[in-house]
Amino acid sequence: MILIRGGDVFSDSGFEVKDVLIDGERIAAVGAVDVEGVIEVVDASGCLVGPGFVDMHTHLRDPGHTWKEDIASGCAAAAAGGFTAVVAMPNTDPPLDEARIVKEVVRRGHETGLVEVAVAAAITHGRAGMLPSDVEDLYECGVRIFTDDGDSVADAAVLRSVMMRIAALPGAVVAQHAEDASMTVNGHIHEGSMSTRLGVGGLSAEAEVDVVKRDLDLVRETGARYHCQHVSATGTIELIRHAKAEGLVVTAEVTPHHLSFDETAVADLDTDFKMYPPLRSGDDRRALREALKDGTIDVVATDHAPHAPEEKAVTFEEAPRGVIGLETAAAVVSEVVGDPRRMFETLSLKPALIAGLRDQGRPIAVGEPANIVVFDPRQEWTPGTFVSRSSNSPYKGHRLKGRPLVTVHNGRIVYSLIGAT
Repeated sequence: MILIRGGDVFSDSGFEVKDVLIDGERIAAVGAVDVEGVIEVVDASGCLVGPGFVDMHTHLRDPGHTWKEDIASGCAAAAAGGFTAVVAMPNTDPPLDEARIVKEVVRRGHETGLVEVAVAAAITHGRAGMLPSDVEDLYECGVRIFTDDGDSVADAAVLRSVMMRIAALPGAVVAQHAEDASMTVNGHIHEGSMSTRLGVGGLSAEAEVDVVKRDLDLVRETGARYHCQHVSATGTIELIRHAKAEGLVVTAEVTPHHLSFDETAVADLDTDFKMYPPLRSGDDRRALREALKDGTIDVVATDHAPHAPEEKAVTFEEAPRGVIGLETAAAVVSEVVGDPRRMFETLSLKPALIAGLRDQGRPIAVGEPANIVVFDPRQEWTPGTFVSRSSNSPYKGHRLKGRPLVTVHNGRIVYSLIGAT
C-alpha cells in the first residue's frame, strides 16, 4: 500500500487537504487515513494531488525513428512530467494505419508499464491523403482519435467520406493538423515582421485558418466530432468559438510553447524554437492564453516532437520542426491558468474525455484507478537535462515554477523526485 499524506486533494467537490491511500491498482481511502501495512508514505504537504495528466498529442517516434525517442524513453519522459497516459501520433515508419501495428504499439506500451499508451491512427493509408484507412477495424482495436498528424487531409472529398464513417462510431474523433501545404512552401517561421527582418520564408496564419474553416463546413454536413490540433492563430480561435456556440461537437488544443513564446523568440534563429505551427505574433499568443482560460480551447497537449541533437545542429532552414514538451508542460499550464482546477481540467479531465480513456482523468475518489500526480506549485527549477532521449526544448535555461514530484500509474510509483538532490 502507498499513502499520500497531507496533500491538497482534487475531488468532485474541489480541493481539500486529505490523505490518499492506494491499495493495489485502486484508491482505497480518502480522508484522514491511519492504517497499518503501508509500504511507502509520500509527504505531499503543500502539493496538489490529482488525476495524472493525459497528453493527447505525443510523438513516440516508434516504430521507425527510435534514435529520437522510443516507447520506453517516451513513457519515461511522460511519467517525469506527471502524465499517466499519452496518445501516440501515427506519423511513424510505418505509419500507424493498420490494426496490427496499433496493437503492437499498445502492447509494448503496456509492457513498459510507466504510463498508459493509446494510439491515434492515420485517417488515410500511409498518411498520403488519398485512400481512407479501415477506420472501423482500427476502432475495434481501441482507436478513438483519427488523424494524419504531420499533414492535413487536403482532399475535401476524401475527408468528407472518412468523416461520415467516423461519425457513426461512438466516441470517435477526427483530429486535424490544419495546414494548407500549398501556402507553406519554403516557410519556416510565422509570416510577419520577424520573417521580413530575418529574410526567412514565412508561414501564414491563413494556411491554418482556411483548413479549419473548410473542415467545420464538413462537420456541419457529416455530424462528425472534430478536434483541432495545436491551434496557433487568432482566426482559428474565432472559428472554434463560433462553432461551439452553434452547437457543433468541436474541441481544440494548444501547446505549452505557443502559450509561452511568440515570434520574437526566433530572433537568434535557435533551432529549438523551430516548430509547426510556428510561434506567431504577440497578439496571437495573448489570444491563445485567453481562449484557454475561457474554455474556447479545451486542452493543453504537448505535441512532444523529439529530434536528435545532430538533426537540430544545422541551419534554421535545414532543421526539422518540433520541440519536446512532456517534462515541462505542467509548469507552463500552472503559470498560465493560475487556477489548480483549470490546470487539471485542461491537462487531465478533458483530454481523457476526448480521447476516450476511461481509467484516466478522474477526480480522486475511493474505488477509482490509482493514476495520480503529486504536483508542487511552489518549486522553482531550470530545465537542463531531460529524461527524454532528445533535448530539443525551448525551455532549456528558462526558470519555471511548478513541478511534478511523484507520478503513480495503476497503483505503482513510476516516477519520484522526493528525496532526490
